[in-house]
Amino acid sequence: MAKKTKEARIQVILECTEHKASGVPGISRYITTKNKKNTPERLELKKFNPILRKVTVHKEIK
Repeated sequence: MAKKTKEARIQVILECTEHKASGVPGISRYITTKNKKNTPERLELKKFNPILRKVTVHKEIK
């Protein structure tokens, strides 16, 4: 018999913090997954922003 468990992995959206402050039109967003049991706080990763053409900090949005 199979286990009945809730899915631990959820899909999250990461949005660039520097892009919003710069005033340049457009949005830099990435979609990824995280384990909500291991990392309950918001995710923060360095990702490439193609509009600004550099690596910037992307934070999880709700």
